[in-house]
Amino acid sequence: MVGDASVGKTSLTIRFISGSFLEDLKLTIGVDFYSKITLFKEKRVKYQIWDFGGEQRFRFLLPQYCRGANAAFYLYDITKPVTLNHLPDWTNIIREHAGDIPIILIGSKVDLEKYRGIPREEGLRAKEKYNLASFLELSSKTGKNVEKAFRIMTKILFKKYVYVDRGEF
Repeated sequence: MVGDASVGKTSLTIRFISGSFLEDLKLTIGVDFYSKITLFKEKRVKYQIWDFGGEQRFRFLLPQYCRGANAAFYLYDITKPVTLNHLPDWTNIIREHAGDIPIILIGSKVDLEKYRGIPREEGLRAKEKYNLASFLELSSKTGKNVEKAFRIMTKILFKKYVYVDRGEF
């Protein structure tokens, strides 16, 4: 999970891991680690989620953690246009240190639609421009598309790493 501070990385992670939404989350200091085991196509999948603090002062940690990553979510807040502007910075770091891993672009906080500052079409254009694996918008508060985001990533990873030789997708 990468993106600017306060875009919803921790909220998304906690919603996925526990199914709950916490209103008063504290700033992530450095990196927090979470894991969850679930099933996908009758196979056990273990998610190991690294939630990076979005403040500039923590960015130095990212290259070391990228080296072992299989995928990334880049989150931006649909109410704050500046959070999408930093997409190239984050994706460059990821690609430099993790290689060509799938990156999904996620517009967060769609429950705040009336305050939207970034049209959905702009997210779609950014997905194409930066050659990202997928794009969707979600709300950790309501749960909308939270499970879907992880299903999409899991399907992409299975296609890339597990089923390539067997042609099962």
